[in-house]
Amino acid sequence: MRYRSLGLATVLIVTSTAWAQTPSDNQHALIGPPQLHALPVTAPTLVEAYGPDPLQIGELRLPAGPGPFPVVMVIHGGCWTKGYETLAGTAPLASALTDKGVATWNIEYRQVGDTRGGWPGTFQDWGAALDHLRVLARTQPLDLKHVVTVGHSAGAHAALWLAARPRLPADSEVRGADPLKVSAAVAIDGPGDLRTLYGFDKDICGRPIFVNLFGGAPDAQAGRYRQANPIEWLPLAVPQFMVASVVLEPSAAQAYAAAAQSAGDKATVITLENAGHFNMLSPADPTWAPVEAAILAAAKAEQ
Repeated sequence: MRYRSLGLATVLIVTSTAWAQTPSDNQHALIGPPQLHALPVTAPTLVEAYGPDPLQIGELRLPAGPGPFPVVMVIHGGCWTKGYETLAGTAPLASALTDKGVATWNIEYRQVGDTRGGWPGTFQDWGAALDHLRVLARTQPLDLKHVVTVGHSAGAHAALWLAARPRLPADSEVRGADPLKVSAAVAIDGPGDLRTLYGFDKDICGRPIFVNLFGGAPDAQAGRYRQANPIEWLPLAVPQFMVASVVLEPSAAQAYAAAAQSAGDKATVITLENAGHFNMLSPADPTWAPVEAAILAAAKAEQ
């Protein structure tokens, strides 16, 4: 299993300069965060805190109608690290899904470099944001029997991890007392098995990530790495969708899907040819269509 380096793209993400590469004959123009942030979005129905830190917030968007609506929790990526990406990059995706009849909960969270980011804060934020849907459902028309986690890049890891979270030991500092169970997880161009990414994180993100995220190398923090690694907790007992593109190569996606299927889970690989790492987050890009179809099918599936 291999993961491709983002190369020049990584530098441009960090510096937030405009990014557009010249397409080859069989490849359309690649886009990056600046282009995503410039796309039109709908205003959130509400912006609400799920914790006391300023970064512990989410944008809830509701479609027209009385509901209750399936919920898609959207988690941005950014190498688990402050300064790479924010929820602005996933707001267009959230807006597009809301227009198709599902509620979206697009979250911000603490990352490495933020106060109390990394282990355990980043994982606790993901869990707290998901569990906060119970609070929102008291006043908003949300169907908590149909909650799909959708994440991009590092957020893809989060989407799968949230599906795995109920299987963690009860005394885990990142599990929480009563994890909300999700009905499906969609991982967009990000890892389901952190073991295959360790050592390549510097190439992909432009700096070592996991040592900072977990407070040490795998041999020094074996327990943390295991608790954080979705593949360690198969079966997750929910459908999983792996979108393979630039960071998550098809071979890595297929390997994860095979492991999930062997454990008894339903796992589907969606391979995007000649796509950039961010193109599939743009509702105007042709690579968005199969991703959107998978998300909507998962959100509206009969349980």
